[in-house]
Amino acid sequence: MGATGQMRRAAAAALIGTAIEFYDFFIYGTAAALVFGEVFFPELGTVGALLAAFSVYAVAFLARPLGAVVFGHFGDRLGRKTTLVVSLLLMGLSTAAVGVLPGFTAWGWWAPVVLVVLRVCQGVGLGGEWGGAALLVAENAPAGRRGRYGAYLQLGPTTGFVLANGVFLALQLGLDEAAFRSWGWRVPFLASLGLVAVGLFVRLRLEETPLFRGGARTTGAERAPVVEVLRGHWRTVLVGCGAITVGYALFYLTTTYALAYATTGLGVPSTVVLSMLLAGAAGKGVTVWLSARRSDVWGRRRTLQGATGLAVAWGLVLFPLLETERRGLMFLALAGAMVVLGCLLGPLAAFLPELFPTRVRYTGAALTYNLGGVVGGATTPLIATRLTGTYGTAEPVGWYLAGWGVVALLCLRLLPETSGTDLSAVSGIGGTAARTDFPFRPPAV
Repeated sequence: MGATGQMRRAAAAALIGTAIEFYDFFIYGTAAALVFGEVFFPELGTVGALLAAFSVYAVAFLARPLGAVVFGHFGDRLGRKTTLVVSLLLMGLSTAAVGVLPGFTAWGWWAPVVLVVLRVCQGVGLGGEWGGAALLVAENAPAGRRGRYGAYLQLGPTTGFVLANGVFLALQLGLDEAAFRSWGWRVPFLASLGLVAVGLFVRLRLEETPLFRGGARTTGAERAPVVEVLRGHWRTVLVGCGAITVGYALFYLTTTYALAYATTGLGVPSTVVLSMLLAGAAGKGVTVWLSARRSDVWGRRRTLQGATGLAVAWGLVLFPLLETERRGLMFLALAGAMVVLGCLLGPLAAFLPELFPTRVRYTGAALTYNLGGVVGGATTPLIATRLTGTYGTAEPVGWYLAGWGVVALLCLRLLPETSGTDLSAVSGIGGTAARTDFPFRPPAV
């Protein structure tokens, strides 16, 4: 197969596989906001049940770095293709199992215990997914178009989000409330089996990336990639994690916490909020594509700095607009947040792989990405719920988000510009092979 054909197939496989994995991951968040408190934690009261559902939601984020280490180990030693197939199977089977899991009334406290185990499996699977898919694209793409092709991968989470929320919206419109809460919420989880079959068909037809094949032959794979990452690239991981945390925080505040707050706190029908989020997701897809492509021209760091500044500003108006309870302003709040989020996410599929050498690239990129998820995604809905309960308004949540934006800007200042980097020459945060013709040179670190 020619290089162009392999590149297109890799981009398609990254988009389809990542969309399916994020669909599986996101349907839990939607179900947690709408029904899981009642199904699995009915004895804890309204607020307690919501906190418990979000706590189990957070468990998967804690498991994602473990998935990054495990799948990164085999991905850096054995190749990208096989590990991506296994991660897809793990995610799909654990998601489908949630669809047949009895609730609290049938199994008592065993039901939430098993839910936690399945959620851990989801987290481990997703922890290995993004890094491998990003490398699948980055290691096949031309250096000057790595951002453009990385956009296909970054459209995967958006597609998964649209699928997840679209299915829930369709079920809520087509079923009465009792049917939805009794069995309808299970349908999106069971549908995962069909989607996984499609993803496996696509991924099994892939070839290994040429950069990995060459690197494995000439340098050998690191026996324990995570050891080298923590020993020689820990600064890259920590600073990179800080740079992307605000994106996670914005996403889960908008799609999970705001959904729960608007429906339970403000009394807005869930179908209305889901419709707003779906419309906003279209704008997110557009800005993912645009920001990823522009990062090939402007540079990854400069593009992310501009997007982070927008996130800080929007974080301060997101919840005040929601609390007006005027539908037009609520839509503006949610859709605007999704558009800003697209600007933040677009360059990441190119940026994070460009920070690590080939022999540990899977582990390094995956660990950085998923640690950002722990800090920005796992705790944010819980902290937001506490802040709103303490102050009686969600406005302090916006300041929390803005604070993470400031942290991200400081971290981006410490990272090098990587656009146009020769991936075979990358050595680390202080020795990344820089693009020689790029006009905005970073400070020495």
